[in-house]
Amino acid sequence: MNKKEVFELKRRFKKDDAAFTQLCGCYVDGSRNKVCKFSSKFLNLEEEEQYKYLEIAGKALSGTLGNNLIELSFPLEEEKAGGRQQILMALRETKLCDENLLDRYYDLIIDTYDHAGNYLILLYHDVYDVMTKTSDNNKLDESEEVFEYLICAICPVALSKPGLGYREEEHRIGPRIRDWVVGAPDTAFLFPAFNDRSTDIHSTLFYTKNTKEPHSEFMENGLGCGVRRTATEQKMAFHSIVRNVLGAEDDRTDELLLDIQQNLSQMAEEYAETHEAEEEPFLLDKDTMEKVLSDCHIPEEKAVRIEKTVDEVFGEQPPAAEHVIDGKALLQNAVRVEKMELEGQVGALTLQLNDKENELKERTTQLIEKQEEIDHYIAETKTYDVVLRVKPEKAAQIKSQVINGQKCLVIPMAENEHAAINGVNTTI
Repeated sequence: MNKKEVFELKRRFKKDDAAFTQLCGCYVDGSRNKVCKFSSKFLNLEEEEQYKYLEIAGKALSGTLGNNLIELSFPLEEEKAGGRQQILMALRETKLCDENLLDRYYDLIIDTYDHAGNYLILLYHDVYDVMTKTSDNNKLDESEEVFEYLICAICPVALSKPGLGYREEEHRIGPRIRDWVVGAPDTAFLFPAFNDRSTDIHSTLFYTKNTKEPHSEFMENGLGCGVRRTATEQKMAFHSIVRNVLGAEDDRTDELLLDIQQNLSQMAEEYAETHEAEEEPFLLDKDTMEKVLSDCHIPEEKAVRIEKTVDEVFGEQPPAAEHVIDGKALLQNAVRVEKMELEGQVGALTLQLNDKENELKERTTQLIEKQEEIDHYIAETKTYDVVLRVKPEKAAQIKSQVINGQKCLVIPMAENEHAAINGVNTTI
């Protein structure tokens, strides 16, 4: 089943659209005793009860396909007389109205469902008139087929939490009376499956709330189907294999595991670009494992061990690559890499800034030294009464001569030569 088919059924679990014909239940205590049983036409229930039971039915088809919702197939022997698929077929045909058959099925669940506390078994019967749809998903006013199905939900029942409340009869605040409360389904299934918008009596859609520890014993013994791992279990198993082979204590193991997942993610994206969404997902088969381990430069000896162990654990059901990828870890790694890149850029900019700062300091030192030279020159010139600055070829013509008893400097001047005295041009 795909998302559209699941949502198509769930749309029926609304108050105004609900059409369940029959609802049955059995309350089981922690000692596996049947405390009470009930059966009722769904539409005869009080409105508040209908709403709560519809909420439970909706939860039985909630979550992620491949993780919370897993499609299981019945072996051929279970479809023969006395098989567990045949019991479900009989329940459907009798529309949950055969008390003896119901009692037998309650016993089957009690014997195969491993739960320490109290729980409630709920069975729903419904008949859905499947309307024909055009290629653009528009409904036509004609029925394609009638889909008759069951939903079984197993809900834990626990005491409400202790607390204080208003005791109306005593007109005071006191301990609240604790009662047994039915929780959301822990395990559930839809039978038959609704594949290609049609009845598939050879399959069932199994629901588990806890994807890390689903009730695998019920898959195998209660439904008669083989155990199938959730996406969470597949991821945990694959990561455990890689860590054990590479060395859980090795500092580089986490880094290599991230590299493997990053490569798988890229390969899955490339696969999605060339395949339709309805096609087989990108699987972690032998060829894929060999390529990704080679691309990540995993030593050949360890790569062979990883490939062999993955094949032993998953066998003929290799997981979808997306199921073994830890999206949160990859996102955190991307943030880490981006942070490292930014830190590198900041470091490079800091070095450039330091270089500029050193250049500025050096230039400032040079300017200070130049200014000191100028200041020194000015200070020296102020100790003389006369300061001459002439062209080099003119310096040799300067002579000292006594004129009228006064020592003078004589500078011969041609008619076309000019002089500047104290910055003022003077014609001689």
